[in-house]
Amino acid sequence: MPQFLTPDICVIGAGSGGLSVAAAAATFGVEVVLVERGKMGGDCLNYGCVPSKALIAAANRAEAVRRAGVFGVTPVEPDIDFQAVQDHVRGVIDAIAPYDSVERFEGLGVKVIQAEGRFADADTLIAGDHRITARRFVIATGSSPFVPDIAGLGEVDFLTNETIFDLRKPPDHLVILGGGAVGLELAQAHRRLGARVTVIERATCLAREDSELAAMALDVLRGDGIDIRERHSVDRIEASGEGIRLVTRSVDGGGEAEIMGSHLLVATGRRPNLFALDLDAAGVRHDKDGVIVDDRLRSSNRRIHAIGDAAGGPQFTHVANYHAGIVIRAMLFRLPAKVDYAALPRAVFLDPELSQIGLTEAEARGHYQDLRVLSWPLAENDRARAEHATIGRIKLVADRRGRIVGVSILAKGAAEMANFWSLALSKKMRLRDVASFVSPYPTYGEIGKRAATSYFADMARKPFVRWIVRFLRTFG
Repeated sequence: MPQFLTPDICVIGAGSGGLSVAAAAATFGVEVVLVERGKMGGDCLNYGCVPSKALIAAANRAEAVRRAGVFGVTPVEPDIDFQAVQDHVRGVIDAIAPYDSVERFEGLGVKVIQAEGRFADADTLIAGDHRITARRFVIATGSSPFVPDIAGLGEVDFLTNETIFDLRKPPDHLVILGGGAVGLELAQAHRRLGARVTVIERATCLAREDSELAAMALDVLRGDGIDIRERHSVDRIEASGEGIRLVTRSVDGGGEAEIMGSHLLVATGRRPNLFALDLDAAGVRHDKDGVIVDDRLRSSNRRIHAIGDAAGGPQFTHVANYHAGIVIRAMLFRLPAKVDYAALPRAVFLDPELSQIGLTEAEARGHYQDLRVLSWPLAENDRARAEHATIGRIKLVADRRGRIVGVSILAKGAAEMANFWSLALSKKMRLRDVASFVSPYPTYGEIGKRAATSYFADMARKPFVRWIVRFLRTFG
């Protein structure tokens, strides 16, 4: 017998965004049903942000041992216990998992249904033996790795971010398809944990990022010993006695080349998890990028919202949580909250880290005719000198009135610096605001203040300004 449920809100997907909606609604006493077919916590906890950052942390500790000589500490080649590294990764996941668990959310008053959901009509979702008719639905089903159509790929065992953290033995030679954030983060981590690594990218690695800072970051990766092959396509893949054989060629012309790897990681992007929902039955328009939503995250069926990766926008955990706040304000308080990505931060967790807030310089030039681009190198930062971490710089992009519209940072701790700059952009701060605040010394974040202050350097050389200074001196 089907069980009929009529909650106020039904959330489909228990990743970061879906859990945020469910928890917030339940806190205000709203009846919520949460439907999840897989693991609680979604991709971020189980396969993405959490395990990757735990792996990166281990890799960076190993690299610190190798480079200790510059501090007068005898460097050694670290002995990597790869299984212990993966146990560390699993331990971090296990420590966080209770906060995303079924038990916790049921304790908050949320009814959790662990089954796949599909729409029967515009107001009804079927999940297992439950038939759910809700006042509002929130699609928060996340995304999964996109697997490209390459000859032979389906005939070999390959890894994605959903399986690479299950390895118990280190890869000898890890070949990675894709030069975006996921591919390069895992490339550097595995290289520092002892693997040979080759990255193949059909276009340009870190193509979304500021081109100058991206080039600096790629130089660091090449210095680590990673073989990066940009503008190369893979013609075919096949298994061999030695592992996996890839046949590649330059997209700019040239003959075939072969790469032999022990393991293959596919990191060529992600696609939203929508195929099982039968969105057509609910009257929800969608395409390959996700549910088509307006700036309030409403679908073509006004009873149904979509958030996070399912909404077809930027694919970040913090964006899913941001979306959750928007739909909660709309559904519970009827507030007309809208999506605004003008101050959106993102980060690539390399060493050094690469972060972007708002527009890159290239993007800003497409929006504004008169720009000021101010830059300050990490090599002139005292904290960076003290820690031998001088690779990188900050770039501030401002309009003709000095309002900051974009910030690009390559530096140790760049992702942490992004917090300040995201606030600065969201509050529409100007260069003079940043130049006037007091920054603690010595910190990496001083580079931002130094860059902003340089905006006023030209004023000191102007004859009129110098005349004013001389005139004021006559008064004592």
